[in-house]
Amino acid sequence: MVPSVDRLSALLEHFRVRAHLFHAGPLCGTTHFAAQPGRAFLHVLKRGEMSVTHRPRGGAPQRVEVREPTLLFYPRPFTHDFHNAPVDGADFACATLDFDGGDQHPLVQSLPPLICLPLARVEGLEAALHVLFAETERLRCGSRLLADRMFEVVLIQLLRWLVDHPAEAGIPPGLITGLSDERLARTLVALHAQPGEAWNLQRMAECAAMSRSAFAVLFKDRVGQTPADYLARWRLSLAQTRLRRGDSVKMIAADLGYANPSALSRLFAQKLGQSPRQWREDAERG
Repeated sequence: MVPSVDRLSALLEHFRVRAHLFHAGPLCGTTHFAAQPGRAFLHVLKRGEMSVTHRPRGGAPQRVEVREPTLLFYPRPFTHDFHNAPVDGADFACATLDFDGGDQHPLVQSLPPLICLPLARVEGLEAALHVLFAETERLRCGSRLLADRMFEVVLIQLLRWLVDHPAEAGIPPGLITGLSDERLARTLVALHAQPGEAWNLQRMAECAAMSRSAFAVLFKDRVGQTPADYLARWRLSLAQTRLRRGDSVKMIAADLGYANPSALSRLFAQKLGQSPRQWREDAERG
């Protein structure tokens, strides 16, 4: 059954993602993509075949053979190499992705290092890919900007597919698998949209129309952490994003439902071992 809630919009409104086209056309021989902090990749293989290699012990298969039009999504910095025919290689559109919070983006944390998915399996991609390829095949006013936006559309459609097919995609327990459950999705969406509300286990369970005990067990099984821990981590991620923007600790604490800044500081100390101000100073230096 398809959940009756929008499982992604509130999440992506708080933690945005931006795409930047950097290649369109054939790739021949070996192409190296280095892992760099904050850099994710989304590649669309339009035509051709290739092999993809990864370094050992990185969490992805050392070698992947791609024989049909395919999406290759690296949500975190991850070194990879494409091996194409030396002449008349495969045809690609490639973009880097900037996730708010980088590796700490809630969706990024819930994904494996590589999603490799044939285009034909993702329902609804055809229209977005038609526009994307049209904009990359010839230069027109605004083509690069439009291609960037279409890559973002493709990513959202991919995320939608992953939420609907977590087992098929090999997604481990986490946010994606939680959102795939209709009952848990209602609670997670409410937490994402209203993080400052006075949430407790009873209220979260009521959102899911479940008993407290059954909800707690299912949540831990599907999301991989307790409801209280998830809420604390969600609020912490929101606080970090707002600290980067320059918001005051007092304002952030009030908006996230804490009685005073000291309560937010305790959360930072428990999870990160430093105060919000110390964390912001380190983030600005880094």
